[in-house]
Amino acid sequence: MVNKNYEKPDFQKYYGKDVPILSGAIHYFRVHPEYWRDRLQKLRACGYNTVETYVPWNLHEPKEGEFNFEGFGDIVNFVKTAQGEGLRVIIRPGPYICAEWELGGLPAWLNQDANMKFRSSYKPYLEKVTNYFNVLIPKLTPFLLSKGGPIIAMQIENEYGSYGYEKEYLIFIKDLLLKLNVDCMLFTSDGWEPAMLDGGILEGIWATANFGSKTKEAFKILREYQPEGPDMCCEYWCGWFDHWGENHHTRDANDTAKVLEEIVKGKGSVNMYMFHGGTNFGFWNGANVDRTNNHYQPTTTSYDYDALLSEAGDITPKYEACKKVLEKYFGKAPDIKVSNSKKKNYGKVTFEEKYSLWDNLGKTVKAVYPLTMEELQQEYGYVLYRTTYTKSAEEQKLKITGLKDRAVVFIDGKKIGTLYRNAPDETLDVKVPDGKTFRLDILVECMGRVNYGHDLAHRSGITGTVLLGYHNLTNWEMYTLPFDVPLKLNGATGEVGADCPVFYRGKFNADERCDTFLDTKNFKKGIAFINGFNLGRYWEIGPVRTMYIPAPLLKQGENELIVFETDECRKPQMELVEEHVWLK
Repeated sequence: MVNKNYEKPDFQKYYGKDVPILSGAIHYFRVHPEYWRDRLQKLRACGYNTVETYVPWNLHEPKEGEFNFEGFGDIVNFVKTAQGEGLRVIIRPGPYICAEWELGGLPAWLNQDANMKFRSSYKPYLEKVTNYFNVLIPKLTPFLLSKGGPIIAMQIENEYGSYGYEKEYLIFIKDLLLKLNVDCMLFTSDGWEPAMLDGGILEGIWATANFGSKTKEAFKILREYQPEGPDMCCEYWCGWFDHWGENHHTRDANDTAKVLEEIVKGKGSVNMYMFHGGTNFGFWNGANVDRTNNHYQPTTTSYDYDALLSEAGDITPKYEACKKVLEKYFGKAPDIKVSNSKKKNYGKVTFEEKYSLWDNLGKTVKAVYPLTMEELQQEYGYVLYRTTYTKSAEEQKLKITGLKDRAVVFIDGKKIGTLYRNAPDETLDVKVPDGKTFRLDILVECMGRVNYGHDLAHRSGITGTVLLGYHNLTNWEMYTLPFDVPLKLNGATGEVGADCPVFYRGKFNADERCDTFLDTKNFKKGIAFINGFNLGRYWEIGPVRTMYIPAPLLKQGENELIVFETDECRKPQMELVEEHVWLK
């Protein structure tokens, strides 16, 4: 497909003669709102003139028909802040965004429709998209360039050529934006491989390409699809994201700057992905599936990305190297005073209170067979599956089919092992006296729904059955544990041992509010809350052992730290340190 008759962007209208789009990606939803201005100032001080952001549907409509545009979701304030710092804005509203974000930004409640077809012309899906855009887009249109605002462009869907070839669906999204009075530049972005561009390009709409290297080759192929410019790399992958259990990704600063220079020297436009990565707080991390072995790969809480700014917003050698390139071609960057935030070691936090999960279960639903998290109308977190069984043999194997994603298994409150979706044939031995009735508890964690590729529609929890020997276990009680409201813990005890699952609560004092990092080395796997805010997941397999805590989450004086550990606590103590600890 050759893309003709599209409106060629007139960059002079936006920036002046011969100045392309020099953009950096900052996701407002991964950065504490009190730090938005700091990150945007650093973007401008580096020589960039535009900020780009995705818009996650699931953050803004967490329950169908219930909308959130406050706090981390206050996109209007983010756009206003960017404008105040002299930046233009590119919005990528989806509805699908990928972004290594839970389910690619699509709300998990969409999966309550068993026939749901994401990213297609499936009528119920389009109806949900329309309802969402009818709320989101009018919040943004007052800030379009045509109305004196900073928004110069909006993307149609996101990298659709990596997923499908239904032009009718893309046309629907385009027409919906036009109907909602979006009169800025519209564009598509796709990987630079021909098949991706072929599936993602839309006739009459500006096409951009995504890559991390091979600039000439990528723009050459883009030119074959779009004979006239301007060229733009909408995602220049200057770093990469991490999965649990893998090495931390890094990229040499000089190599990063070299590719940036290749782009701008040829008068191409660029969006650094990421300029600042930030953090997947709470349960917002996504996941991938490895095409070679079908293994599930959940993304870490840290979205550092080895970007130009660190997860804590610090200036890196990569920042300085890219700034030199931009100043070489576009003159001295704005003289804006920027600095790194103060970090502090607040010392050790000893957990003197312990609360068993068994005393703090959520609402319960009963069913003959296990229900998925979506069937329980729960979006994120954990589900506890419970049943009783009278054993009629000395030893049997326990197996879970359709496990999504990780299970910790208990007999009469004692852990017997863990199961993981990447080992679907793995079993656990159940050893209890013949004829004894025992309680079986299976704590299942949704570790992040897939955000890329054709596995988007996976449901969470137990999607199949639980087998004990030859028997399919039935008559389940299911307790939902979304942890979406402040914890109210019951059954405190001063005895702090290694038995799990357990909530640990401790307190520490802060004489001033500074950035800090929670070192989880004495714990195995779980989540942490600071003053009621869900920091996200930790897991001893790395590559990161610490969790970033922005200063605005702290209180001057006494602070509360709660940890929910599902596997093992080796010592009831954590430490607040001054920097990240990377294991790999």
